[in-house]
This record gives sequence, C-alpha cells and structure tokens, in this order.
Amino acid sequence: MQGARRWLLRGVAGLVLLTFGWVALYAVVPVPTTAYMIGESRRLGGVEHEWVPIEEISIHLQRAAVAAEDANFCLHWGFDMDAIRDAIAEGARRGGSTISQQTVKNTFLWHGRSWLRKAMEAGITPVMELIWPKRRVLEVYLNVAEFGEGIFGAEAAARHHFGVSAADLTLRQASLLAAVLPDPQERIASAPSAFIDRRARSIADGAQTIAADGRDSCFAN
Repeated sequence: MQGARRWLLRGVAGLVLLTFGWVALYAVVPVPTTAYMIGESRRLGGVEHEWVPIEEISIHLQRAAVAAEDANFCLHWGFDMDAIRDAIAEGARRGGSTISQQTVKNTFLWHGRSWLRKAMEAGITPVMELIWPKRRVLEVYLNVAEFGEGIFGAEAAARHHFGVSAADLTLRQASLLAAVLPDPQERIASAPSAFIDRRARSIADGAQTIAADGRDSCFAN
C-alpha cells in the first residue's frame, strides 16, 4: 500500500514538473499547434495558422480582444472574481473565463465541458501568470484563438477575412474579428450579421475606452 502511494505521489510530482516545464517553454517558444488545432485539421483536412509576434499584431486587435473578452485583463492575476460571481449569478447565459484561462485551455488543454479540464485550467492558470508577462499571455492568445472554422490566430484571420496582415488591421476590422471570438464557427467577421455589426461597434468603443483609461497598460507600448 505504501509503495503504491509512493508511486502515485511520484507520478503526480512528475506531472506537475512536466506541466511547469511546458508552461516555461512556451514563455519563450512560439506555440506550434494545439490539441484543438490538430483535431480540427483532421476533421477539415487542414487549418490556416501562422504564428506572428505581438509586434506584428495591430494594437487595435489587441485592445479589441481585451475589450471583448476580458476588459480587466491587466488588473487581475488570471481570474476575474467579479466576472465569475456575475457568471454564477446569471447561470449559463454568461461566461466568466478570462483571456488567461482561455489561453490555458486553448494552449495546454482541450475544448469541451468537464470538471477535470476546469480543475486543470484552474491549476495551470496561476502558474502561467507567474511565469509569463501579460503581454506574452495576450500574444499567445491571439496566435491560437479561432477566428473562423479552421482559421487560427490573428495573421491567418486577417488574411482570410480582410486580405491584410495582422499588423495592418483597422479598428473596424479588429473589432469584427473580436466579435466572432465567442462563436467563431457560426459568426463570420467578413460577412457580419446585424448582431455582429452592432457587437463590433460596441467593441470598438470599448477598445477606445481601455486605451483612454489605461487598462491596456500591461500590453500596449
């Protein structure tokens, strides 16, 4: 019994060290692919994805993504407790995941609802926040997020939807891309519905607001 417990503890310790090393590696190395990308590539016969450094991603998209998904991104340590409380109060109608949590899910874990994934996400998120600067979190997020069926990352999204590089996205284009993030396989940035158009205009206003009040200080130069 003691031997089994010892091996279990060693296994857990090994898994923790492996995860820590993986997170530390991606603090400096571009993320080549993710489990979700691999799954979608198999399903679709390929995906569009090209890594670019954050310096080559329009500041408009950086601000728009934060305004749309996690306006307090620069103010929290990985979890936005106010958003979580609101999500609990409003039930399934609202999500409480921060950009940090989404980055962990997209980069290190898998999609789908399960207590195991949520528990692992909760464990890895503070580790990532400890090792990575906020600018790196946003850089990875914008490079692995899905912006359309089989379209991953800002560069592929900008070229697919608007025929420009990620660096050249306007505020309007960036806001349309940010507007599809909650449901990228049903929403199309380059052919927005009336709802997406309204959502994008709201995101553009939010992006300008966080620029004005300094809530972009952790990633904007």
